[in-house]
Parts: sequence; structure tokens; C-alpha cells
Amino acid sequence: MQHWDILLSNQVNKKAFIDTLLNSEAKGELAVFNTLKGILFSDISIEKFIEKEYQYDSVEASPESHRQLRTFSSGERKKEFLKYCINQNPDFIIFDNPFDHLDQASRVDLANSLQKLTDTVAVIQLVNRVSDVLEFVPNKAQIKDNTFELHPISKTESHFKTLNTTNIPKALEVHSFHESELIKMDGVSVSYDERKIVDNISWTIKQGEFWQLIGPNGSGKSTILSLITGDNPKGFGQNLFLFGRKKGSGESVWDIKKQIGIFTTSMTDLFQKSHTLEQMILSGFFDSIGLYIEPTTLQKQIVTEWLEVIEMSHLAKKRFIDLSIGQQRVALIVRAVLKHPPLLILDEPVEGLDDENVDLVIQLINTIKQETNVTILYVSHRIEAGLAPTSVFELLPGESGSVGKIKYHSERD
Repeated sequence: MQHWDILLSNQVNKKAFIDTLLNSEAKGELAVFNTLKGILFSDISIEKFIEKEYQYDSVEASPESHRQLRTFSSGERKKEFLKYCINQNPDFIIFDNPFDHLDQASRVDLANSLQKLTDTVAVIQLVNRVSDVLEFVPNKAQIKDNTFELHPISKTESHFKTLNTTNIPKALEVHSFHESELIKMDGVSVSYDERKIVDNISWTIKQGEFWQLIGPNGSGKSTILSLITGDNPKGFGQNLFLFGRKKGSGESVWDIKKQIGIFTTSMTDLFQKSHTLEQMILSGFFDSIGLYIEPTTLQKQIVTEWLEVIEMSHLAKKRFIDLSIGQQRVALIVRAVLKHPPLLILDEPVEGLDDENVDLVIQLINTIKQETNVTILYVSHRIEAGLAPTSVFELLPGESGSVGKIKYHSERD
């Protein structure tokens, strides 16, 4: 029984590689799996399974609990789906980035489960980060391109460099909001169906600060973000102040949204048409998915300058969907910060990226921090080397919902 850890560059067509393993078409050392039955454990296969259970109103993954998979938290879903995969009696299980979106405790749990599993089932783990490679897996290799050839893993240290220019373009127009406090929560609580999610949260975010929001799976990070973006109606009637106005004091959601630039990994799926990189960034001036208004010469000039900052000028006319995942992320972050909004929200911006692309995104975030007055709210389980938030806010789950704690906080230099 062979176990493998395979490090994939973001240049590799991962789906095609997985298909070679599941369809008994693997080459080289992995050809031993061609006579065996495999199953895929991934976020996408979990999502498909949830859709199937929902569509047929069935309970398949966790029959003993009589609960559909969608009713579990993300960490619990992975546990239940893993049980389901094992019950199918496969010869091998392919684990596609199994540690993504998991907090530290859940990561340790899953690693222990995988180690026990190696006694009975062959494990092939596909990861993008060297830090996710498991010590106990004997065979380790790296795939760099779509030949799917196996190479030894090169343990090169990441060299974090600052982007070679500090000429971040100025905002076209100055934002109307001038006060130092952007967001203020004073004893804010949110419940759903009698169940408290967050309890008595007090947190102030000021101009120019760089916060990281952390907390285990299910602790309410998404709830907090939805309060800040004005999307959560539970903010009404509470001491929640967004950009100087109490929630529910006559402001429109648009009044809030125009003060915020936001990046989430799901945004990449919105830009699947044939817009060029340049058009896609320009669309940020109009808050549209795609470019339908003729931009001004000045707007084009600003995007040209940004492309120089991120060293992607040579890709300006290339289709956005033909860029690497890392390049797409960097471009979407630039689109979010184009108008120098008072607040930039980055929700797990490096999830699913390889080490080289993580480096690229972190350089960009550090450059925005150093060269602008934009406040950054970075949401992630991982503490990244090379990224230095000035403050960390942690959600700690308790019996009556999560409480908030400032882990550390330094005033802006």
C-alpha cells in the first residue's frame, strides 16, 4: 500500500490530474493505482454531495445522525464526509487540499485521522503549500506542469520581497468619510432560531489600521463580516456604527458599500467571460462585473499605473480567465482597492494558492498597507509569514455564542 503527498503548482490542471488517477490512466510511479478503486475527498465533492442530498431529500453521508451534510459546520462536514468515503471501501482516497478553511484544532484532528487511515487505505494528498505536506507520508513529490511528471520537492525558502515600486496611484476622488472610526460595535449580539452566534461583541476599527480576524470554524466570522458590510439585518436596533452612522438611521446599503472594497475567493467565478485583465480592473471604477461604460483617459491611466505596481503590464490585454489563479487574485485585490476605499476586506485571499502565488498576494497587501491610508481587515485561519497585521481580533466560541477578544493591538505608527 503506497501513500503519497503531491505538491501541485497553481499552473497544473488539477482536475485533469485527478481524473488520470480515478480513471486508471496514471503514468510512472503512480501507475500502481491503475488497478485500484479510488474516491475523491475535496471541497467540490462535498458541495456536490450536499446538492445531491438536498435535491433528493436524502441522508446519505451521515445516516446514523439523520442529518443532511449541509447542517454541519465546515469542520464537521469534512469528518462526516470522510466517514462516508471510508464506508465505500475504496483502495485509495485522494485528498485535495483537505486542510483548506480549517482552524488549527480541526487541522490537527484531520491529520491524526489521516495517519490512522493509512493502516487500511492508501492515501494520496494533493496540496499547494509546502507547509501542508504531512511528515508521516513516505512518498513525496512535486508536479510543476501538465505533463504530470513527478519531481522531488524543492524546499526553497520563500524570499519575501517588497514590490519594486512605491508608486501606488492616488485615488481619483477623495472619499466623503473623514472620521477616524470606521466601524464601531458596542455590545452587539446575533442569534438565529434562538441560538446565539456572537455574544456582546465590542470592537472598533479605525482609519489606517491593519486587522486580522481569526476564530475557529463556526465561531461567527462570516456573521461579523455581514454586519460590517451592512448586509445583515440583525444589525438594526443595536449599537452598530458603520462609517459614522448608526445602523438603521436612514442610510442605504449603497452608502455603506461605497466605503468598502471587498475580496472573497468566490468572486473569481463571477469573472468567467472574455474580459481582458485591464477591462476587469477598470470595471472596479463602476462596481460592475465586466466593463459596459467607456472609461475615461484618467481611469485608464490609473489602471496602467497599477499594472506596473503588480508587475503585470505585459498581461494587460490577456483574458482574465487565462491568468494563473495567483494573478487573478492579485488583480481582484487591485480592483477592490482601486478607489482607495476607507476599508478593504480580504476574506481568505491566499486559500488554494501555491507558495509562489501566496508570496505575490502578501507583497501586494503589504504594499497597500505601507503606501496608502486604506484600513485592511484580513480574515484567515493561517498566520502568514511575511504578513504583519498591527492588530488581531479573535472570536472565542462559548455556551452562549462567541465572545470577542483583542489578541493584540498597536496604534498606527
